[in-house]
Amino acid sequence: LAMGGNYTQPRFILLGITDTPWAQAPLFVLFLFIYIVTLAGNIGLMVLVWVAPSLHTPMYFFLTHFSLADVCYSTVISPRMLTDLLFGDKTISWAGCVTQFHLFALFVTAECHLLAAMAYDRHVAICHPLSYVLVVSPRACWQLVAWCYLVASLSALLYTGCTFGGSFCGPHHIDHFFCDASPVLRLACSDTRGCEAAIFALVAANGLGTSVVILLSYGRILRAILGTSSAPSRARAFRTCASHLASVAVFYGSLFFMYLQPASRHGGRDKVASVFYTVVSPVLNPFIYSLRNREVKAALGRCRRRV
Repeated sequence: LAMGGNYTQPRFILLGITDTPWAQAPLFVLFLFIYIVTLAGNIGLMVLVWVAPSLHTPMYFFLTHFSLADVCYSTVISPRMLTDLLFGDKTISWAGCVTQFHLFALFVTAECHLLAAMAYDRHVAICHPLSYVLVVSPRACWQLVAWCYLVASLSALLYTGCTFGGSFCGPHHIDHFFCDASPVLRLACSDTRGCEAAIFALVAANGLGTSVVILLSYGRILRAILGTSSAPSRARAFRTCASHLASVAVFYGSLFFMYLQPASRHGGRDKVASVFYTVVSPVLNPFIYSLRNREVKAALGRCRRRV
C-alpha cells in the first residue's frame, strides 16, 4: 500500500451515523441491544452445534462458519460505532481504519461464499439425496470452507489496496460510521476511477457469482419439491425457502446498492443501506437459518433437559 496519507494526516474522523445530539443515546441503546442479541444468537448456535451430536451434519457445519463470519464482521463494526455514539470521540488512526476495512471486507466476502456453499449443500441434499453422503463428504465440506476463506482473503487484500493505495491530502472527515470504500475514496486527492472500477469488478465477481449459485440452487430445490411432495410439505418448503431468500435479498440488496452504483450517486442513503448488512442481517440470520428448524429446537430441548 502506498501510505501517502500517513505522512500528512495519520488520523481520520468518522462523522458517524448521525450528527443529531438527541438521537445518539436512543441509537446507542438500540444498536447495543442488537449487538448483544447478535452475539448471543450466533455464539449460542455455534456452541449448540458443537455439543449436540445430532447437529454434526454438513448443513450445520456450514452454519457454524456462517455464524462465525456474522460475529466477526459485526464485531469489527458495532463496538466502534457504539463507542462513537457514547463518547463522541470519532477519530480513528490510519492503521485502525485500514484494519477495520480489511477485516470487514474479509468476513463479508467469506459470508457471500458461505451462503453459496449452504445453498449448494441444500440443493444436493434435496435434489440428489442418494449421492449426498459422497458429494458433501466431511473432506468436501472442509475444502468448500477453505475455498470461501481463501477467496475472501485474496479479495480483501485487493479491496484494501484499491481503497487505501492512493494519497490523501485532506479533509480527513469520513462521512460514515466505519471506514468503507466509497467514503474513504471520496477523500483521495489522486484519480480514483481505476480503483472504483476494480472494486466494482470484484464485487460483481464475488456478489453476482455467489448470488447466481444461490438462486439456481433454490430454484432447483423448489422444482424438486413441487414434483414430489404433498401439499403440507410444499407449504413448509416454500416458507423455509422464502425466509432464506428474504435474508439473502436484504444482505445482497444492500451490498449491491453500496458497491454496484457510480460514485456520483452515493449519498446519505448509504448509511441506511450499510446498517442493513452490518447490523440487521447478522442479528436475523441465526433465527432465519437455524432456530426455526426442528432439529435445532429438538437439540435445544435435549440440552435444557440435561442442564
